[in-house]
Amino acid sequence: MSGLPPHIAQVICGHKNIGTTIGYKAVYPAEAIEAHRAFIARRRATRPSEEYRTPTDDEWDAFLAHFEKRKVSVGTCARAFATPCVHEHACVRCSLLRPDPAQRGRLEEIQANLHDRIAEAEREGWLGEIEGLKVSLAGTEDKLAQIRAALRRQGEAVQLGLPAFPDIVPSSAAPDWQ
Repeated sequence: MSGLPPHIAQVICGHKNIGTTIGYKAVYPAEAIEAHRAFIARRRATRPSEEYRTPTDDEWDAFLAHFEKRKVSVGTCARAFATPCVHEHACVRCSLLRPDPAQRGRLEEIQANLHDRIAEAEREGWLGEIEGLKVSLAGTEDKLAQIRAALRRQGEAVQLGLPAFPDIVPSSAAPDWQ
């Protein structure tokens, strides 16, 4: 009721369904919208007005292009807008990569390939190559662990559903134990 959008409260509470979040407090849509508008107005009053100008076409195009650049073969990069990738898109190494569970098989292929490449580098004595491959392997194993953890959490989620109200039994039909 202080202006926090219900969908943000949903994420904070860890609810899968927005209905669950809203169910804790009877939040009427108009009431929530007005509280959020008041929150935005208070926040804007404390910030310079030039921050709220309409972006130029070039700025808007750059903003939209950023989201296309965030999509990589095994997930989504969580880099903030207009920040460069310090890893040069070697994403399995990057802590900002959020792996897509649907890409688990691809990550397992990358992991197997890295094991093979490390074995080859050890046979050939390519010491510098070994270190780089091990960093990539550790990153790949971390991404696979993230996927396993996400799937485990997903499997542990309990849908509580909505409560059902029992039928009211007329007093003449009430059981003897009442």
